[in-house]
Amino acid sequence: TVELAQMTLSGKVNKSLVNLIEVTGGKSVGISGVDGRLIEAKPKNKKLGFVGTITSVNTAIINDLLNSGYIPVISTIGCDQSGAIYNINADTAAAHIAGALGAERLIMMTDIAGILQDKGDPSSLIPEIPAAEAGILKKKGVIDGGMIPKVDCCIEAIGRGVKNVVIMDGRVPHAILMELLTDEGAGTMVTG
Repeated sequence: TVELAQMTLSGKVNKSLVNLIEVTGGKSVGISGVDGRLIEAKPKNKKLGFVGTITSVNTAIINDLLNSGYIPVISTIGCDQSGAIYNINADTAAAHIAGALGAERLIMMTDIAGILQDKGDPSSLIPEIPAAEAGILKKKGVIDGGMIPKVDCCIEAIGRGVKNVVIMDGRVPHAILMELLTDEGAGTMVTG
């Protein structure tokens, strides 16, 4: 149910992430997409029930937190004008939020290295790919399964003005530092 998703994402998961940031010295605030109508949504498909698609993002709340030195941790629950609550795909929400904020880069951490030319060969990692070419690889079946929604969100973010999106394995120690501070980066960078 949407209530269970809201309790899990906004309660347990959100607060656990906030706590991890806090105990490592960061300052963070956990919020839901419902708070301040941060994420406005509409039903994605009536058959899916309370699964939503984003109609708008209120960046004022995010900017206020960032300007005050806080890392916002946002649970991907949205609401419509009547107050109905919807579960939103986290990757989709990240693409919309990054675009609304005018972000230069979106980093998506997952459990795989990035886009592989051959999914059975970890050494076939594609370090950089234009969004249009990623779409072609998807149509050819090179990108399939769980990577399809990730790549779709990369393309969505690029379409919303994000300059590049990186898909990386979040289990690799210091992967985000390698991405941000080295020329080699980590994972696959999808570019506009």
